[in-house]
Amino acid sequence: MISYADKKTLKYEGDPVAAVAATTPEIAEDAIRAIKVAYKKLPHAVTGAQALQPDAPLVYGKGEGQTNLRPGEKRGDKAEVDAALAKCDAVVEREFSIYRQHHACLETHGVVVDYRGGDKATVYASTQGTFTIPGEAAQALGLKGGASVTSVVEYMGGGFGSKFGLDLPGQVACELSRKAKAPVKLMLTRIDEFLMSGNRSGAIQKVKAGATKDGKLVALSAQQYKLGGLGEGSQSGLPYIYKADNVYREVASLHTHQDGSRAMRGPGHPQASFAMEAIMDDLAYAIGMDAVEFRKKNTPDPFYHRQLDAGAQAIGWQNRPKTPGGGVAHGPYKSLKKGMGCGCATWGGGGGPQCKVDVFVQPDGGLAVQSGTQDLGTGSRTLTAGIVAEEFGVPVRMVETRIGRSTYGQANASGGSTTTPSLAPAVKDAAYNARVQLFAKVAPALGVKPEDLTAKDGKIFVTSAPAKSLTWKQACATLGTQGISARGEWKPGLSGGGVHGVNFAEVEVDVDTGQVRVTKMVGVQDCGLALNRRGVVSQMNGGMIQALGYALLENEVVDAQTGNMLNVTMDEYKLPGCFEMPEMIALIDDGDPRNVVIGMAEPGSIPGASAIANAVYNACGVKISSLPITPDKILDGLARLKQA
Repeated sequence: MISYADKKTLKYEGDPVAAVAATTPEIAEDAIRAIKVAYKKLPHAVTGAQALQPDAPLVYGKGEGQTNLRPGEKRGDKAEVDAALAKCDAVVEREFSIYRQHHACLETHGVVVDYRGGDKATVYASTQGTFTIPGEAAQALGLKGGASVTSVVEYMGGGFGSKFGLDLPGQVACELSRKAKAPVKLMLTRIDEFLMSGNRSGAIQKVKAGATKDGKLVALSAQQYKLGGLGEGSQSGLPYIYKADNVYREVASLHTHQDGSRAMRGPGHPQASFAMEAIMDDLAYAIGMDAVEFRKKNTPDPFYHRQLDAGAQAIGWQNRPKTPGGGVAHGPYKSLKKGMGCGCATWGGGGGPQCKVDVFVQPDGGLAVQSGTQDLGTGSRTLTAGIVAEEFGVPVRMVETRIGRSTYGQANASGGSTTTPSLAPAVKDAAYNARVQLFAKVAPALGVKPEDLTAKDGKIFVTSAPAKSLTWKQACATLGTQGISARGEWKPGLSGGGVHGVNFAEVEVDVDTGQVRVTKMVGVQDCGLALNRRGVVSQMNGGMIQALGYALLENEVVDAQTGNMLNVTMDEYKLPGCFEMPEMIALIDDGDPRNVVIGMAEPGSIPGASAIANAVYNACGVKISSLPITPDKILDGLARLKQA
């Protein structure tokens, strides 16, 4: 058993108090129930509104003048922006709020720590970083140096930014294993997962912007609060991807008594996109300009122009209502109204020199590639095998892929869409180096120089005389008894950074019930050289589904009085299911001229909620300023429109 009774004041629901290990789950549960804890209840602030009150209980610090706000970035001259706004032909002003979204990984956080005394241990972890584990685990186990711990991450069930490092369950499992000198498995329950494994930070944003009648975004003033709980939170600055001559913004962290936020797929970007894309639609309608054309006019980047045109064509943009709520009602009760909206995204997705990859060719024809990298389900295992197979001209199924062990070559943690552009060049380098060695062995057998050879279709042949060839196994037989191995490292020029993306959404709003149904989504995405087109399309579809959940369903419901989260199971925390799935069209932007590898998983989830909210506005005339979009918000908005 471990007790945290002597620790600091508990600051959030889910802050650990005690942990036990037992030979069966049932005994462990009995032991937990047997622990008696005496609490002294302290005042709390679990919502943004509570935390902003002058007399709010402080999350950090004490004393007069202290608040829960931590100032961050401040940019621009407010007086100049206000003066520019006064000269605009159209000015809009809105306040936006977004609740926190949970990662909702199908596999919860957890580890198996295999330590039985001595100076070695193995940790099987569900983590986004194979090499983030050994050093932290060694320290928790009281061992000397990270080399004493082997981490294994052969498979994992999702991370989305929430699983870096040993983490709380790993620390606890290591402490219990050290005390028991026995292997310990600790996987969070779903309730634990919601309460102590992080989340996407919420946001409060107050925005005022103005444009000229010819469609120029002139000025923008923004006050942005990041709701990261105990953490700092994340929030991209406005006007996000768009250009304005005059910009003033303040970005600050607003702390609450909640679990600290963590990175989540495109951290800080969906929040900024939601507010900015709504403002862009408001201004476009105010000056009577098409929303797509207004966006193109305010970003000089040709990528967005190309992608907006492609997305508009795919969704049938010309058929949308020209004014919000102006479409013809249909359905059995004439209560359904359709609308369309769009939004844009950006991300880095660059690589770096962390990865070391080894390729092995055996005399019997065995071919293997080895790297410590982990696969989050984004296809690292597949692309690694594919690059090697292409280099040697053999089917992918012939390549054995060994990944996810800290005893293999170094690899970066999977975050920020950096895995593929870091890993792929190193795999290419290793495969090329191994092929050069193989050709050097095969060339004498064919009576030519190594540079005269080609590997293709399971054979190695003389380029100028293809009939002069060896099968793959015959070629490998020339290697003697040892076989060959080669190491590869990241090479500049094989990967790049900077991606763009757009989402379009078509929705159907029932103006009698307030129910919103997304009927169609279109995603357009660039990524330089797409190594696995099916994998890219899968990531785009997954991003649109995640954005749909953010827009319509996902909502951390917290009781302001008790500080407790009320929807801590998958029954109550709603995620998109089969019934909610729209038609999805994922378009890879093949107009991207860059012949380099760029990570693209992040931006697919960024603009979808913005597109859906704008589509709702286009369908029924209700401006949505908070997520998720629920029927009560639609009905309240329709009632206000009727009164007006």
